[in-house]
Parts: sequence; structure tokens; C-alpha cells
Amino acid sequence: MPEPLDIREKIKLLPHQPGVYQFFDSEGKILYVGKATSLRSRVGSYFAKDHPDGKTRVLVRKITDLRTIVTESPYEALLLENSLIKAYQPRYNILLRDDKSYPWIRIRNEHYPRIEGMRNPEDDGSEYIGPFASVRTMRTLLKLVHQLYKLRTCNYDLSPANIAKGKYKRCLEFHLGNCRAPCEALQSEADYDANVALARQVLKGRISGVLRLLKEQMSDHAEKLDFELAEEVREKIERLEKYQARSTVVNPDIGDVDVFGLARNTDSTFVNYMRVIDGAVVHGITIELKRKLDEPDDEVLQYAIAELRQRYRSNAPEAIVPMDPGIPIPGLSFTVPQRGDKKHLLDMGERNARYFMLEKQKQESLVDPEAATNRVLEQLKQDLRLTELPRHIECFDNSNTQGTDPVSACVVFKDAKPSKKDYRHFNIRTVEGPDDFASMEEAVERRYARLLTEDAPLPQLVVIDGGKGQLHAALNVFDRLGLRGKIALVGIAKNLEEIFFPGDPYPLHIDKRSTSLRLIQQMRNEAHRFGIAHHRSKRSKRTVRTGLEDIPGIGPSTAKKLLNRFGSIKGIREATSEEVVAEIGAKKAEVVLKGIAVVK
Repeated sequence: MPEPLDIREKIKLLPHQPGVYQFFDSEGKILYVGKATSLRSRVGSYFAKDHPDGKTRVLVRKITDLRTIVTESPYEALLLENSLIKAYQPRYNILLRDDKSYPWIRIRNEHYPRIEGMRNPEDDGSEYIGPFASVRTMRTLLKLVHQLYKLRTCNYDLSPANIAKGKYKRCLEFHLGNCRAPCEALQSEADYDANVALARQVLKGRISGVLRLLKEQMSDHAEKLDFELAEEVREKIERLEKYQARSTVVNPDIGDVDVFGLARNTDSTFVNYMRVIDGAVVHGITIELKRKLDEPDDEVLQYAIAELRQRYRSNAPEAIVPMDPGIPIPGLSFTVPQRGDKKHLLDMGERNARYFMLEKQKQESLVDPEAATNRVLEQLKQDLRLTELPRHIECFDNSNTQGTDPVSACVVFKDAKPSKKDYRHFNIRTVEGPDDFASMEEAVERRYARLLTEDAPLPQLVVIDGGKGQLHAALNVFDRLGLRGKIALVGIAKNLEEIFFPGDPYPLHIDKRSTSLRLIQQMRNEAHRFGIAHHRSKRSKRTVRTGLEDIPGIGPSTAKKLLNRFGSIKGIREATSEEVVAEIGAKKAEVVLKGIAVVK
């Protein structure tokens, strides 16, 4: 087999022209298919530098041979790449995770064409419209065109010769008013074909033009005093307008456009495609593209545009996109809107992609909880630029009342879930007054000094609830204990949900919808809840001590018994002496009743 040096020699012979390249391993198996504006530059870049992405480094190590195909334009390269990926499913390429067989509507290639629903288009000369996102949508459209145009549903061979011979007889559909019996020549083929032409426009979403034509027909019939036909056309108009009202109409002036909205998680990009005709959304579908080499969004968008426009046979002259895909496509212009109706369409597409992604994640968490957990942790690792998966995370929060009863709480999350048996709280001992930074420093030092002494497992990530001051206090402890660089440390500021890193003056803003931020917020809120609960308990005990245990001769057990029975010192005062005696005995009752008389 050729050595890597031979590949470099091949690269020197590659042209600076657009095309497709294929990488192969030592067994001749295809590893990766890519496209390039300049084959020599793009292929050479794989071997000319170190790649930060580990998967790309592994790919390059496995390459033992390459082949290229030169194309006339970058767009032809994109289409060819798309075809080769679908044909060979290379291991390191974007994977279209789409196991559905979508429904289509077929207009048969025959005399008096039938219009019917089906899956898996055939090469039979018929016209196919679709695919549709759901069977329900397809059936709704079929029902509409059959109601409007009374098209046949039988499987007769209605050739002119068979009709002339009188081979067929009208069936029940004629008597029900659902067919005009072309089988007995009660409807001419020209009239039938005209109805099919109108039905085709409806199926393709061009309802506005059909409505205009029908309104003209209704006026003509009315002028000729043919009111029965005028009423029939009016009913068609009402059905079409009712159907159109259920479509999302943005603005008729927008015309025909394709809309691509993106949502992204750790390893997949979800692309929502909406086909807009005459300003109305007539098709909508979301696909999942599995990224193998952490491809950037513009590259994923290129693949999605090629796949979806080809699948839907779209020739719209404009595409509304969240970014310029960076590849010229003949006859197609790209718009990245900032405001107005087109921005509204793009937002709708991105919202649909995000909803699809979240729904898929919910299903995944039910079917495969471990995979869902790994996805969340991978996202957190990526967002916080960690070197390892944070399976063990700890979060600290302080709590006090104007400097009194200061406490700190440490909550522990393992595999993105609370591990309550590992929670710890700390009564702050060395700090006087409301010093949040010193309190944080004491709690963090006590926690990790003990873990080091006991040789217990350390977390991969520590989250500090607070801004730069609290984070700096924790960092001082890490320096003293030799933990800097061994444990990732971040702080989260409450106001703007900003993430701070040690030594970095600029905070990180994670997407508010990100699973990473939601996990960090959950930890912060849990630490706050746990800390507040301990603080209230401590404050309550202090209140009891100053109220009852300061009375000579009354210990904690007696105080607890009285508070359990009467609720408070006020409750004891309001109780009768007999009730107090019954609870703690006459001697202690006398001491308590005298003592609380002077307690404020």
C-alpha cells in the first residue's frame, strides 16, 4: 500500500479547481468524502497542520490513499459530494439521520390521470409532488383536490379506444357526485386535463393563482346568468380559502423562497426546511445531521441546502438562511435577514428546529438515559472548554443574615444528577462579619484539604456561586493546595448568568437555552436551597438557646420538648400552668414559667 509520502506527492499534482476528494484506508474502504473550491489547497490542508479536533487527527492517520473528481463549479462539487455520501455512508462524514419514508402525491402518466398518495416514488414517467412531512397533510390535500375537481379513483384503462367501445360503465362514485364518468365520455379528456392542471397548482401550493382564476370563472358564469355553475365555483373558492387560512401566510410579496433554520447540540445539527410559495408556508420538515468531525454550521448548511432542495425539487430563486453558506449556487441568492417578514420566517424555522431537537432529547432521555447524560456532559465540556468529561461536579454557595450565622453549602452532582449523600455544609468559624469572600475561602479549603487527606476522589469541575471575588478566593485555596490545573474552576454571577474563568477578565455568555447553562443553574439553585435550609436551622437553634436554654436548669431536651408541644415562647406563655406541668413536670414548669416572664 502507498505510504503517506505518496499521498503528499499526489497532492502536489492536484489542480486548483473545484471538485470532490475521497480518502481511503489501508483496506481500500472509503473513510471520507469532501468537496473543495481548490482541490490542492483543501486536500493539502489535512496533512499540513495539526488539527485541534481529535477525530480529524484520527482520520488523517488512517488515510493511505485518495482519489479526486474535478467538477465545473463548487455547486456541482456539492451535489456530487451529497450523492457519494448517501451512496457510501463514509464513517467520518456528516450522517443524515432520517429513517422515514415520506409520503408523496403522484399524478399518473395516463389518460385521465389519477391523483393518489404513495411512498417511494418510482421511475414510471408519472409526476411526483412532495415529499410531505406527514401522511395527514398529504391526505388533506388529496381530499381537497378530489372535492374540487371530481377526479376519478378507479383503475380503468381509459384509453380513447376503450371508451369508444363502451368497455366501462359509470360506477357508484358518479352517483355520489364524486366523479363525472369520463369512462362513458360524459367528461372530455381536455376538460379533465384542465382540472388536473388546476389540481397540480393547488398541490404545489400555488393557491392564489387558482383562486384568481376561479373568481374570474364565477364572474363569467354570473354574467351569463348560469347561476348553478357560478354557485359550484363559489363553493370551490370557499374550500380553497378555508384550506389557505390554515396555512401560515407571511406576506404574499415575499413570493417563492426556501427557509433554513438551524439548531445545534453537542454532536448533531438540526435543520428545519420550510418551502414558501406565494408568501405561504406549504411544506415544513426538520432533519438531523450527525456531525462526525465537528463541521462548522456553514458547512452543514451547504449539505442541507443540497439535500433538501433536491428532495423537494425546489427551484425557488431565494433562500433565507442564518448565515452565508459560502458557496455560490446558480439561480439562487442567499438572504440573511435582520428584521421584517423574512426575519420572522427565519426565526420560525430556527424555533421549529429547536423544538424538534428538544423533543428528540426528551425521547432519548426516556429510551437511553445514559446517552442523554453523556450528551449533556459533552455539551458542558465543550462550552466550558474542559479537558475531560465532568462526571463529578461540586458547587459552593454562602448564606448568612447580615453577617450572623454564616454557613456555606457544597452540593455534589455525579453524571449530571444530584448525589445528596455527598452534600456537605460548613459552619464558618474563622470569619467575623459579612465577609463573603473569606467565607468561601474557608469552606473550599476545608472541603478539599479533607479530600486530599483522605485520598478521596476529586471532582473534575468546581462551580462557585458568585462573581470574580468569590472565584478569586477559591483560586487562592487551589494554589495553596496545589490543585490549580488539576480541577477546572468557574464562577457564575447571579445577575446576567455570566460564567467567569480564573484570570480571564471577560465572562462567557452561554446560550440561555443550552443544556450546559441549565445544569449549572440547577447546581447553583440546589446549593442555594441546601445552604438556606442549614442556615435557617442554625438560626432557629440559636433563637431557642437564647430564649429557653439561657434559663438556669433548662437543657436542650426540655427546651425541645416544650417547643414541640407549644411551638414558641409565646405559646408557652399563653398555655396554662397545668399544661406546662403535664409536659415537663411541676419543678421544671415552675422554673420555666418564672424564666420566660423575663425573656423578651
